[in-house]
Amino acid sequence: MPHWSVYTGNSEPHDGIDRLPAPPPWRAFDGAPVLPPPRDADDEAAVSPDRVHRARTYVATPEAVQLVNAALVLRRPLLVTGPPGTGKSSLAYAVARELRLGPVLRWNITSRSTLADGLYQYDPLSRLYAARQATLAGGATDATGVEDHLRLGPLGTALLPYARPRVLLVDEIDKSDLDLPNDLLNVLEEGQYEIPELMRATRRSTGGEAGAGTGGEAVEVLADGTGAPVPVRRGRVRCRAFPFVVLTSNGEREFPPAFLRRCVRLALRRPDGERLAEIVRAHLGTATGGAGRLIDRFVERAKDGELATDQLLNAVYLTGVAGLDADSRDALAEQLMPYLSAPADGDGL
Repeated sequence: MPHWSVYTGNSEPHDGIDRLPAPPPWRAFDGAPVLPPPRDADDEAAVSPDRVHRARTYVATPEAVQLVNAALVLRRPLLVTGPPGTGKSSLAYAVARELRLGPVLRWNITSRSTLADGLYQYDPLSRLYAARQATLAGGATDATGVEDHLRLGPLGTALLPYARPRVLLVDEIDKSDLDLPNDLLNVLEEGQYEIPELMRATRRSTGGEAGAGTGGEAVEVLADGTGAPVPVRRGRVRCRAFPFVVLTSNGEREFPPAFLRRCVRLALRRPDGERLAEIVRAHLGTATGGAGRLIDRFVERAKDGELATDQLLNAVYLTGVAGLDADSRDALAEQLMPYLSAPADGDGL
């Protein structure tokens, strides 16, 4: 039976995504051919052990659980903002693992990132080289097609017509060029995109407009994160299950209103002492003897500067390492928690 709340935040994998309600009429997609879901998101052959650990140990707030479910039901991107180290990117891995949505497709944004980078990469020079080699060997100049020199990016892969939604992490979108948010918005709004190189090849192979006849309608191209090819028809990709898109931002810039109104927005705050204790227990099992003191110190120092939860975890872990006396452990733990943005006088303590 459909149920609006499918993500629980308890980290135990389940198939609750199959109970997700039907999308709103304006967010329904019908891409084909339907592709089977990829392997589990905690398959260590596909994901680094660090990501597997973070997905298993992520401690979600009630607000995060509610808004993740809202984004899933509405088929809208989730814009997650907050200070560094508050678990913005880890949330995507936790959702993928619990709902068995396969490995996370990750797109790390820089100031030079463009929409094309996320959709697909085409290498015309490698095709030219292949044609030249084929000619020298006495073969046909078109021995390799466009699809042999094209690979879908993380965004392009997420929009394939999978039976279950893929998880796409667009990390640090606030570092992007000014135009990228709106460019990205248009693709996510439509749930589809075109690959002009494949469309032109289809027209040539059918002798008319793209899609005419039966020849050359579908080709196989490589997708992001896998060596297995996927079919693309007539140079167009359209999703079926809209991907769960997590856009992270450190709050370094403002976004256009049109972009914001199409996103579900989650603001992660720095965790308090009680939640930090939960995080320590999730990562390290039973908290070590000095954890309480370090948590208190961390919370106190965080009032005056920027700190990340990873720094606390490093410090707590050291308290359980043999070979350090109590004074040495405390001094070293303090050095592991400098402010991420040092005060003007350079004193980070």
